[in-house]
Amino acid sequence: MIIGVDGNEANVREKVGVSMYTLKLLEYFQRVSNERNQFIVFLKETPRDELPFETTYFKYRVISGKFLWSQTSLPLYLLFSHFTKNKIDVFFSPAHYAPRFSLCPTVVTIHDLSYFYFPQEFLKKDLYKLKRWTNYSVRKAKNIITVSKTTKKDLVKYYPNTDSKIQVIYNGMEREEDENNTPSTNFKSLENQKYVLYVGTLQPRKNIVTLIRAFRIFHSTHPEFKLVIAGKRGWLFNLIFKEAQDLYVNEHIIFPGYVSNDELVTLYRSAFCFVLPSLYEGFGIPILESMSYGCPVIASFNSSLPEVGGDACLYINPHKPEDIVDKLELLLKDKTLRKELIKKGKEQISLFSWTKCGKETLELLQSSV
Repeated sequence: MIIGVDGNEANVREKVGVSMYTLKLLEYFQRVSNERNQFIVFLKETPRDELPFETTYFKYRVISGKFLWSQTSLPLYLLFSHFTKNKIDVFFSPAHYAPRFSLCPTVVTIHDLSYFYFPQEFLKKDLYKLKRWTNYSVRKAKNIITVSKTTKKDLVKYYPNTDSKIQVIYNGMEREEDENNTPSTNFKSLENQKYVLYVGTLQPRKNIVTLIRAFRIFHSTHPEFKLVIAGKRGWLFNLIFKEAQDLYVNEHIIFPGYVSNDELVTLYRSAFCFVLPSLYEGFGIPILESMSYGCPVIASFNSSLPEVGGDACLYINPHKPEDIVDKLELLLKDKTLRKELIKKGKEQISLFSWTKCGKETLELLQSSV
């Protein structure tokens, strides 16, 4: 069986969210590839060095054409290859967009439907593509993967009659660095500094403005603390910087931008706690990352976050800065609670594995032929 995969989400420099999901699945597919399960990974550009290397049964195929690639260049190739020995038996799209006019069955992963809840955060052209192309993908797909029960519920709500072909397959979490890994020199100065940590894309849906407002209140009685907001800049990120300046706490907030995996390890390990005040998440990988490095978690009680965090988080109303402050104060005063959250976090992450995610995904692909 030959399995085609759209690998473009993993073929980028700064990998977050869907990019990491795609990369982890490609790594699994490469490890288990054999004569029975062969993989062709389709890309717009030459594969980056960090992608899994080719093997006898795991190959890359670069198809030129960047404009509407998944809707024109890729479908045309798949159409012609259908009548050759390189015929694809099933095609997997890890991120919403399935190829048009494909004669083979397709499986698509839907990560979240934030574009329905927060349409103002998307460029008009991107919003158009997400709505129209996702609609085509879920209707066309033989099977659909959602990364949480929350996303499945949303998908059925906005795309009726899809329930029977949806399978929930959770994202994974596995620590990759060596246990003796030394702290990243970029953040070594933070080792002895008390700070609250946020990790994620800088965009309105992440509700970082509310976190900054909460930090201002908390900082007024605990001036020794700083706030570290790590992540690449997303849509309308300037509103976040403006809020920090307007509240006169900018000098106490660190914006390192996108950080590498090694840098993330240092940030998680040294942080007082991690706060995810997001208004909506399809999954929330940073919660598991934080738990894996012994960092207590404060998260919004909405969307998929309670599903992922279980009883290992302190939950907040993301619309109330004072609720965040209360949880920070509680965590600061109650040392026993802090230890319990760390312990529960270690237990919670054991429920999630990229190997399990890869195995379940491959089984679904095999059953879709």
